[in-house]
Amino acid sequence: MTRMFTITRLLNVGAVLATCAFGTPLAAQDTAKRIVSLGGSVTEIVVALGAESRLVARDSTSSFPDSIMALPDVGYLRALSPEGVLALGPDLIVAEADAGPVEAVDVLRAAGVPFVTMPDDPTPAGVTAKITAVADALGLPAEGAALAARVTADLAKVEAEAATVTAPKRVLFILSAQGGRIMAGGDGTSAEGIIRLAGGQNAATGFDGYKQMTDEAVLAAAPDVILMMNRDGDHAAANADLLALPSLATSPAAQNGAIIRMDGLLLLGFGPRTATAARDLNAALYQTGG
Repeated sequence: MTRMFTITRLLNVGAVLATCAFGTPLAAQDTAKRIVSLGGSVTEIVVALGAESRLVARDSTSSFPDSIMALPDVGYLRALSPEGVLALGPDLIVAEADAGPVEAVDVLRAAGVPFVTMPDDPTPAGVTAKITAVADALGLPAEGAALAARVTADLAKVEAEAATVTAPKRVLFILSAQGGRIMAGGDGTSAEGIIRLAGGQNAATGFDGYKQMTDEAVLAAAPDVILMMNRDGDHAAANADLLALPSLATSPAAQNGAIIRMDGLLLLGFGPRTATAARDLNAALYQTGG
């Protein structure tokens, strides 16, 4: 299939330039007025840039600010229906890097609607790059530069605050505990990124991404604190049930009843509110987190 756009990452300036098949810079095209935003952090950035009025739909991970909840929901970011997206008549689709499935994205690209994928790097520099990329896609470079500057300055303060922690707590981010099996956030994840920004140490090491850990590995991790998203349904777990698991029962976290739950998009989104998430987590870890 013909790809309508390619993305070139300019890491040294944290920018992404989107070009169409004819080589025309996206920012030089007519300003998009009907935007579908796929991914909670991307949607937050669109709103923070002052372009909320141009949004015609969002995905189900886009839940902030409250005002965007009135928009049509095209489904889960990783389980998109291209027909549902195209039915809304978008003239631009902006998406997080893990939008999918691949087949659905290929159909959207082939439909002739500009589809721009944003960089994914759970670090302060990555937040700046994502803001710049969204702003460029929307034709708002000045607004993007101003937002990036504010967010970058705030994140620099957060990093300085984290550097003052002399005894980092070992934090285990648990994505799911279905059937008593712990799925945790390992190296290179947003969970690890926010734990570091909050002055903590990721207790799950030796593997990339979000994976199921063996009971032995969980025991060896010996977390001081367990970190989870506020969730409902099958992925939810009551504190008592979680701390009673044999793999966690002897951990410092279980002995102290140290479980922190936070809004998932705030915690892992790595959007404009990342500094707030890091400060909230730092406060829970070192002031009220046990």
